Parts: sequence; C-alpha cells; structure tokens
Amino acid sequence: MMKLNICIDIDGTITDAYYWIHLANKYFNKHIKEEDVTSYEMHEVFNIEKEEYMKFYNNYIREIHETATLKEDVKPILDKLSETNNLYFVTARDKRVEDITINFLKDNNIPYNDIFLLGKHYKVDQAIELDCDIFIEDNYNNAIQLSKAGFNVILIDTYYNRKKLNDKITRVTNWDEIYNIIINIYLEKVS
Repeated sequence: MMKLNICIDIDGTITDAYYWIHLANKYFNKHIKEEDVTSYEMHEVFNIEKEEYMKFYNNYIREIHETATLKEDVKPILDKLSETNNLYFVTARDKRVEDITINFLKDNNIPYNDIFLLGKHYKVDQAIELDCDIFIEDNYNNAIQLSKAGFNVILIDTYYNRKKLNDKITRVTNWDEIYNIIINIYLEKVS
C-alpha cells in the first residue's frame, strides 16, 4: 500500500489557534479577542512595535507553548492517518521549546514519524526533503510559499488567514474535512 507523506504544522493547526492570547493580553494590558486576531503579525494585532512583541515572546516562549491546547477533533484523525501514511510535524517553533513540543505530542498520544523544529517560517525546503504530498498549515504566507513551490496545501481557517487562495490551497474548518481531502488524494494517487 502506498503511503502519503503528510507534513503538519503545530500551532494553530493541531493546537487551538488562539491559546496564547490570555498571556499577551495580561502582559500588554489589552483585551484582544479571537476575532480581533486578523493578522498573523501579532505586533499589528496588539498595535505595538514588533520588537516589543518579540521581547514578550522571547521572555515567555516556554510558558506560551506549555499552555497550548489540542484541538478536540485532531487525535482520532491523526490516529487514522498514521495507520497508512507518514506524518511529519514541520513547525516554525525553535529548539528552545523542543522538549515542550515533544512532551506535548507524547502527553496527547499524537502519532508521528518525525518532527522538525525549524526556528523560521520558511518550510519549502523541508517539504521538498520529505517529499511532501500534502501540507497542513494555518499561516497564509507559508501556504502561499508552499503552493507556489508545487505542494498541495490544506489551510485551516482562522481569522488571520482569510485572504485569496490559489488552486493548490484548500481551506477547511475542521479535521474531518482534512481527512476526507487526504483520502481523496490517496485515491487519486493509486488510480
């Protein structure tokens, strides 16, 4: 049986997209709600300088990622997909939170073949190296880069990625939709 190589982002993809807002609201003394997060650039959302947001992120990186919450419909879908496919987590998280990331996956019994903490948002090279068949992402710019490099992308809908898509990107709202798309891609490859 042929296996697909499925690359999966972590934050906003298998985790809730907005789990960190309460920490940033407290730090910046703001009252940002999920629907206010209409940009992936958090300094724009909080109306502050980028350096100020990066200072917050760097000071609280571990606490931010330790509070991540798994989306409720992710685990059963990943369990099913892992039976017949290769699952690779490809994240912009950096090595400072490698232990937190691995423990999060382990504590939630998330199956995977390997994990890549890139420390940057550019993921095309890693997708090429993994011979990726489909990439599951929430970052609009990543989705565009990956799609322009020829990859099929599933973009999980968020308030911050609602922009025009090209024909290599499919927007979804839940993991059941992701599963159905992947099954269809598999069927196309074997027929």
